[in-house]
Amino acid sequence: MKDYIPTSPFLFRMIKIAMVLLIGVLLLLAFVVPAPLQDPGNLSQAPNPVKAAWFFLWIQELASYSKYLVYIIMLVGLYFLLLPYLPGISEAKQAKWLPKDQQWINIVTLFTFLGILALTIIAMFFRGENWAFVYLF
Repeated sequence: MKDYIPTSPFLFRMIKIAMVLLIGVLLLLAFVVPAPLQDPGNLSQAPNPVKAAWFFLWIQELASYSKYLVYIIMLVGLYFLLLPYLPGISEAKQAKWLPKDQQWINIVTLFTFLGILALTIIAMFFRGENWAFVYLF
């Protein structure tokens, strides 16, 4: 037990400082950077293409391939929701980054993140009029 630092008050003090700094930076950015809002919706002047917010672009991109791919999104969400209860997952005895006994979870999570990132970049930068592919070069 001599190798450990007690969490209270040291860890909680660091968390409080980090939280106050994060909130301060976010408030400063909220005052300085304007929100990227567009004009109110007008059916006679609809933009082409109509894109979702950046955090939903990957879903819009996936749904543009097939309407049935939405079920994959639901299954992946259910997988992450039920992850602690899946069989074969050992209870964590000690907090570690990327433990060896849960390596497959780390790989699935990494590939899910990379897939979402790739779909978001494609939808944001490589989609043009009528949702056709547009090359930046």
